Amino acid sequence: MKALAIATVCFILACGKNTGSSMSPSNTILVKGTPLTYLALGDSYTIGEAVEQKQSFPYELANRLKTADLNVSAPQIIARTGWTTDELQAAIKAAKITGTFNFVTLLIGVNNQYRGYSKEVYREEFRELLLTAINFAGGRETHVFVVSIPDWGTTPFGKNSGKDPEVIGKEIDQFNAINKEESFAAGVSYTDITPDSKLAASDVTLVASDGLHPSAKMYASWVSALFPSIEKTFR
Repeated sequence: MKALAIATVCFILACGKNTGSSMSPSNTILVKGTPLTYLALGDSYTIGEAVEQKQSFPYELANRLKTADLNVSAPQIIARTGWTTDELQAAIKAAKITGTFNFVTLLIGVNNQYRGYSKEVYREEFRELLLTAINFAGGRETHVFVVSIPDWGTTPFGKNSGKDPEVIGKEIDQFNAINKEESFAAGVSYTDITPDSKLAASDVTLVASDGLHPSAKMYASWVSALFPSIEKTFR
């Protein structure tokens, strides 16, 4: 990958906006009339880099659940563009969360792949993050929802990154094989949005204005995939 491409993709993947990590802890016990609480853990794909906050998948998900008569409070988010598993771990510790949430989503790993980090270390750190997410969900595995890593190699930026898009895709698939296996072992829900992300290869409307991150249209498809499992949990 040429030096300029590296500098540019690092800026996009690692230097974006931060939603902050100030948390308002809440109880996982459902009380009639009390909004469900939601914690979203991840990186740029969780904060919705290059789209409006309301178009990010956590906010879209909360709104979709509301249309199904499930009252959900605004998502609490610990995520930043560029974070790897270890950086997310550090941010969670720094947030010093003492409460629990009705449900938690976790999407992390693209930057591990981009930086060429060890898959073995990813497995170990992802497993630890799963345990943390389960604790945040009050010890309820069925209230944790993992989302697979999208394939950024199919985006316009990925195609012009200097790295073979097929190689990127294969590496993403390897990381996803790990997070899927660990999710199933932990008994948590797993939603595979990677096939949808690959559609960006022929549909630029699925990509945001930066040519790299998902558009609101893409996030909406993720929400459609996530929605049934989460709705079923609270019915």
